[in-house]
Amino acid sequence: MTTITNERAQRAEHGSPDKLRTAIGSAVGTTIENYDFLAYGTAAALYFNTVFFHAEDPVVGVLLGFATFGIGFAMRPLGGLIGGYLGDKIGRKPVLVGALLLMGISTVLIGVLPTYAQVGILAPILLTLIRVIQGIAFGAEWGGAILMTFEHAPWKKRGRYTAIPQAGVPLGLLLANLVFLWSSNLDSELAWRLPFLLSAVLIIAGLIIRAKVSESPEFVDTKTAGLVVKNPLMEVFKNDWRTILRVIALRLAESGGFYVIVTYMLSYLTTGDEPITDRATALTGLIIAACIGLFTTILFGALSDRIGRKPVYLVGTLALIAFAFPMFLLVNTGVPYLIVFVYIIGMSIIHDALAGTQGAWFSELFNTNTRSSGASVGYQFSAAISGFIPLIATAVAVPLGWGGVAWVYMACGALGLIGTLVTRETWGAKNRAAVDAVIASR
Repeated sequence: MTTITNERAQRAEHGSPDKLRTAIGSAVGTTIENYDFLAYGTAAALYFNTVFFHAEDPVVGVLLGFATFGIGFAMRPLGGLIGGYLGDKIGRKPVLVGALLLMGISTVLIGVLPTYAQVGILAPILLTLIRVIQGIAFGAEWGGAILMTFEHAPWKKRGRYTAIPQAGVPLGLLLANLVFLWSSNLDSELAWRLPFLLSAVLIIAGLIIRAKVSESPEFVDTKTAGLVVKNPLMEVFKNDWRTILRVIALRLAESGGFYVIVTYMLSYLTTGDEPITDRATALTGLIIAACIGLFTTILFGALSDRIGRKPVYLVGTLALIAFAFPMFLLVNTGVPYLIVFVYIIGMSIIHDALAGTQGAWFSELFNTNTRSSGASVGYQFSAAISGFIPLIATAVAVPLGWGGVAWVYMACGALGLIGTLVTRETWGAKNRAAVDAVIASR
């Protein structure tokens, strides 16, 4: 018993020996996943309205492109259900490797798809099928990456460590948009094909790194103690359905706001009879914000270790609500540095405050033997809704203009604010004191 107590105290204070490798391996994987998925969002905004959809009206083409973007998100709950169940039954690591492989193959296939001009209606059908596969893979990815990192990390630094994989979001966005910024100068189909084909290099690197990561020590402990539940999904829906709903609300603020800024805004700025700015300026704003986000995501995670998860999230949701109308007023000026400023505030500050806190907070809301199922299901069911935000924003903008989109953005923040207020703090003063007591028990 003393040995077990000492091991637990050691892990609480220092984490597992593989804690940093696991965090980096998870981050590499989430970077690749987000590169793959966000590459589609960028291509949908800039190219797919004409490449895959036969629409004379540019707005209709963009709507169809965003519809297939949303379909991928609609499939993410299925991926979350599958990945969460397998993560609680057979382990976190197999889910990590399998999700990355499936995501990578589907992404490369987009790069070799025939266009509407070549095969007609078959082109958007094939694109939609691949988006379904991408959605399932991405849905399974997040829970495995975050939980592996969370369960390997020192207990008092779990916010910081789980923010490292979350930094894969801005890094994936950065890589995807750097490639598109470069390829936009190409005068052929390679302008949109190359970003998908180049992901093959990242996939191989990610698989090699993830294969070397050890299984979660907390899952191993749960399995050794015979505490693996027969049906983790049924268990979590039965006992924690209210918590799942809270996670969905919390996540909608982050993901809904993110896709207004990242996907809809790109289309808003660069399309129409009189575009507000050119693609290079918009993509530059995204790239700068993503570079800053590599650091701010981790900083907000570390801040949540010091003051708690709830205060950081509360400020983030309030800022999201307050920024809804000012961000459009600023970009409508067409001034490049103001457009870049909007991306920095919207992504590097507001979004990253939420994203940097989620990994630890969502994980702490569930028991170890149903943690993968609970966190994954809540996270991905929200994604199924937020994935249609660009489509909703584009549709609302037709009758209401940019003001309607600002209300959509604000609504996402309001849902997140409600979720924050009704969700318990998992890392308050009492929680930190309890961990100190475990560490002192050696």
